[in-house]
Amino acid sequence: MTELMDRNLALELSRVTEAAALAAARLMGRRDRDAADQAAVDAMRYALSSFEIDGTVVIGEEQKGQASLLQVGERVGTGSAPALDVAVDPVDGVTLLANGRPGAISVAALADRNTLFSTQLAYMDKIVVGPRAAGAININAPVKENLQRIAQAEGREVDDLTVVILDRPRHERLIKEVKEAGARIKLISEGDVAPGVMAAMEEDTGIDVLMGTGGSPEAVLIACALKCLGGQMQCRFWPRDEQERQILEAEGHDLDRILTADDLCKGSNVFVAITGITDGELLRGVRYTGGYARTTSLMMRSVSGGIRWMEARHDLKRLKEIAGTRYEGVKHKQIHH
Repeated sequence: MTELMDRNLALELSRVTEAAALAAARLMGRRDRDAADQAAVDAMRYALSSFEIDGTVVIGEEQKGQASLLQVGERVGTGSAPALDVAVDPVDGVTLLANGRPGAISVAALADRNTLFSTQLAYMDKIVVGPRAAGAININAPVKENLQRIAQAEGREVDDLTVVILDRPRHERLIKEVKEAGARIKLISEGDVAPGVMAAMEEDTGIDVLMGTGGSPEAVLIACALKCLGGQMQCRFWPRDEQERQILEAEGHDLDRILTADDLCKGSNVFVAITGITDGELLRGVRYTGGYARTTSLMMRSVSGGIRWMEARHDLKRLKEIAGTRYEGVKHKQIHH
């Protein structure tokens, strides 16, 4: 505990997401999802290899053959204390990146060992809000009731709220209900970690609520951020078929259970780092200028509640191979906290 408080692991972790972002951003708009994702994975894994932690990947990459990296169960770091759970998404929004669209990020989180939730289930139904509305949500209640309660907690009207929803056919009914309730709607094509973080932030981000079904790994990453930001989320399992129901039963989960941020991230020591890959509403993407690259990152830690935005300038001459990135010559400038 003392060691974790003395070390700002969020700052150290930002070097990991920076590495992934720098590697992936070179492939922006080239329409090659796999190459962009693999570049980020390779760079992130290399950066993690010199991280002085005893880490176990709890949220990581899907199985893609024997050569896949950053899979669940993989050990990362130097093996020295502290012992931590590691959650990573080298590229959240890989299709956005491949098509040169806004909103792709790299994200990683650390928490005490055996405190992060893990499941093979692909999807969860989610609702995410900020601190003021933390006690107002009930995922089993009608959409209109939730929005009314959120608005009341925020001291606003329902038509003041902006709700982010993934633009999927499965959300047609949800979109209709939000529309009928009177709230504004922002549809996104993919990547719900950044909107989930923005919904929880006290700053005026333009996003008040995240609703709908999205990835289970992303739910855990959002929960880690919420432990630092003070917002709240509720989730339900969303099995797509009988096989996924059987997976949940085999894992010992109650299919009707409502999960909160505290269920998905039980630890009290949590660190999160996010780096922009393409320009987005949360963070600027990677910029290349001559022999340098610039990244913008967001870092947070639960113990202090500290949130920092950081801009970094990277000397590309010293980054011989992005998969072997070392950070001599990188100048960091804290731009807000």
